[in-house]
Amino acid sequence: MIQPILQFGVPPYRLSGTVYGTLLNSAASLASLGDAVNAAPYKAAPKAPVLYVKPRNTLAVDGDQVAVPQSAGELQVGASLGLVVGRTACRVSEADALSYLAGYTVVIDFSVPHDSFYRPSVRFKALDGSCVIGPSVVPAHRIPDPDNLPISVYVDGTLAQSNSTAGMVRNAARLLADVTEFMTLAPGDILLLGVPGDTPNAKAGQSVAVEIEGVGRLENVLAKEEA
Repeated sequence: MIQPILQFGVPPYRLSGTVYGTLLNSAASLASLGDAVNAAPYKAAPKAPVLYVKPRNTLAVDGDQVAVPQSAGELQVGASLGLVVGRTACRVSEADALSYLAGYTVVIDFSVPHDSFYRPSVRFKALDGSCVIGPSVVPAHRIPDPDNLPISVYVDGTLAQSNSTAGMVRNAARLLADVTEFMTLAPGDILLLGVPGDTPNAKAGQSVAVEIEGVGRLENVLAKEEA
């Protein structure tokens, strides 16, 4: 499952680095939490990007079957634009941030539905084959405005979510600048812009497709986890 991921990309940038997800970057999702963001132990909305890692066991490609754990019953379908890093990025400015990208790709971040919005359990986010990437990387120069791309999610061919990359707390350039303020991103790393609000769920036996205009389309079938 991992090998195909390492074979496509924008030469010489291969998708062989680390995949970082971004939580609570959708303004609508953050607003929908209401007073919960002010409750203990956090007591305020995040002041910096909230990241998590999709490890190598999660990597999958277009057409791969995605297993639904028997204990879960269904998975959240997180559609996100993937920012593919093209050169080492450390403390980059917002004005220059997008020049550090090799390109953009579509990512479906499947996860077990959960209530913890700051620190979800690894077992909810790191399922085998739960990070579908592709089907290719579109060179950055072909996407003049990554912050206004329509995103469509289909479950069994029916539109389940219609949103866009607009309306993020941090747009692509700002997110890159803020993340590289405290950590270095390397060529081949992928930083997810974030998942829009109203994330749909899907069950075993259903097909899921995510399309980002100008970037590509992924389609996968969910199946029951083998005992």
